[in-house]
Amino acid sequence: MASGSAQPLPALPPSMRFIERDWLSANGVLFDDGHHTALIDSGYIKHADMTLSVIRHALGGRRLELLINTHLHSDHCGGNAILQRTYGCRTVIPVASAQAVRDWDAQALSFGPTGQRCEQFAFDDVLVDGQMIELGGLPWQAIAAPGHDPESMVLYCEPARILISADALWENGFGVIFPELEGESGFAEQRAILDRISQLEIDLVIPGHGPMFTDVRGALERAGQRLDYLSADAARNGRQGIKVLLKFLLLEHEQIAHADLITLMDTVPLIAQTNRRFIGLDPSALADWASSELVRAGAARREGDRLLNA
Repeated sequence: MASGSAQPLPALPPSMRFIERDWLSANGVLFDDGHHTALIDSGYIKHADMTLSVIRHALGGRRLELLINTHLHSDHCGGNAILQRTYGCRTVIPVASAQAVRDWDAQALSFGPTGQRCEQFAFDDVLVDGQMIELGGLPWQAIAAPGHDPESMVLYCEPARILISADALWENGFGVIFPELEGESGFAEQRAILDRISQLEIDLVIPGHGPMFTDVRGALERAGQRLDYLSADAARNGRQGIKVLLKFLLLEHEQIAHADLITLMDTVPLIAQTNRRFIGLDPSALADWASSELVRAGAARREGDRLLNA
């Protein structure tokens, strides 16, 4: 495992391209070895046309053959449908999500509970833990990575010493532990995937959000400290979850009137459920608290009675 700080990024293999995005659309990884093409994760539906434009430009008229999702949160699969319509690409998803996609169960797929959107898509095959798949002429191992999402996978290339970590590990933390918001186990699973990652020989991490990084040891230490903090008091994860869900809605809508914000606190199921379990404020007070937290963190600003993305 690589260690140290401020290390220069090693060059990606020539068959790989990192597509860094933002917090509404997850990062993508495009593979093109001259024979086969593939994409990992497709962003959010609001950016679907942008996703298609980026892929078209990068492939230079060639066809996208394969689309893989690390997990099916809306920011990772919202471009699936447009890519399928355009390219007829074969689509592979984590095995644990297969039935929910077959049934297009928006509740099981989290789109309903989070108040987020995703156009319906289909899939052709599944990823299972330990499976080997060739991408960009390189062998990649799929590794189950529950914690942030119980159905998530990460991908590891031992010869290139690269980890595509999705939301299991960022340079500074990891994604919200959503199962804990719903009364299910998630902290133990997050700790287990951090331990699993620590056993891999990694020179470069490609996260689901944020830039690529090389200081794997430092990232794991920060993630472990963050996990210790959250798991010591589950209400901390609950408060963080509500702030993240509101920020995502703000990223999508760009601005929300205060009256609408109060309504969202009461009608987005996962926000309302998390509030009841961990905080216990009425919707108006919750809207005041959550919006103030985002403003204080520099993630939002107020203009009159509207909350604006910042």
